[in-house]
Amino acid sequence: MSADALDKELADLAASARAVLLREIEASGAFDADPRWAEAFAAVPRHLFVPYYYVGGVGGYERRWGGSPDPRARERWVRGAYEDVPLATRLRDGVLLSSSSQPSLMALMLAELRVEDGDRVLEIGAGTGYNAALLSYRLGDGNVTTVDLDPEITESARRHLDDVGYRPTVVTGDGARGVPERAPFDRIIATCTLASIPRAWLAQCAPGALILAPLATGLIALTVRDAGHAEGHFLETPAYFVPLRGSDRPEPEPVALAGVPHRARESDLFRFLLALTRGTLDPQEASALWEREGMPGRERYGITVGAEHAWAWLDEPEGPYAWPLPGSSGPSDLSGPSGPGLFED
Repeated sequence: MSADALDKELADLAASARAVLLREIEASGAFDADPRWAEAFAAVPRHLFVPYYYVGGVGGYERRWGGSPDPRARERWVRGAYEDVPLATRLRDGVLLSSSSQPSLMALMLAELRVEDGDRVLEIGAGTGYNAALLSYRLGDGNVTTVDLDPEITESARRHLDDVGYRPTVVTGDGARGVPERAPFDRIIATCTLASIPRAWLAQCAPGALILAPLATGLIALTVRDAGHAEGHFLETPAYFVPLRGSDRPEPEPVALAGVPHRARESDLFRFLLALTRGTLDPQEASALWEREGMPGRERYGITVGAEHAWAWLDEPEGPYAWPLPGSSGPSDLSGPSGPGLFED
């Protein structure tokens, strides 16, 4: 079979696999908040943004490569690129540095971003460039900026985007500082886990802008009032991403769960509360609160970012339960703790 015939066969396979993935995403309800994103996922070829990726196995990682001389290996590469799973794309000494996120989670985040035509979007974490391509398809290249700390990642993302025909602004820099020269933004979307919400982002947002970011194994959607205030609830869905790099904050130590009931230890929702209150509630206190409040889901929690303080809360920003986020002493209008790290107004 000629090289052209092989290329056409792979292209046909990719189109077929992309159509199957699109149906899976639609069936999951990920597009419900904004069904117009389905057109972008149908048009943008994910496999061209992952010319190689790594699949974990018993003996470590297997590298799948689109340039393999083995036709069966290339077929596995294409099929894997359209599975609804995250793909490890960059490793260093066995540590994951960058990945292509799970497509259905990407779709949900983009839909929950609730963009309007003409909105200017900043993406924190360039990854492969695939998410920036989806944004560019929907909003136009000139309205999309993506930033990453690693020059190898930004160069690779820029090359993938150029190869597929998209040219958003790709910036090498610390995502926590935003991209002030491209501000103001109507939307900021982060594709890496945060320890806190950088205040620099608020200053680069237009009034009424939305920030959507992974934090504490959840997705927080913040509405920005001005440079000194943003507030919003978590979405219901869990979210696990590579951490934002460039921060001097050390990785958190594992939490000991001795004395915590088995039901809490095994619950993803309890572990979310632990992550959200790390350093302010010990596991036993968190477990007691979680049981007392009916094992609340992520959507009952929220975050307020003020000019000087940032805090997480359950149900209401000024309700009975609030906790300072890392790097903050807590809400200034709360009178004091009713337990370690637990505040009441």
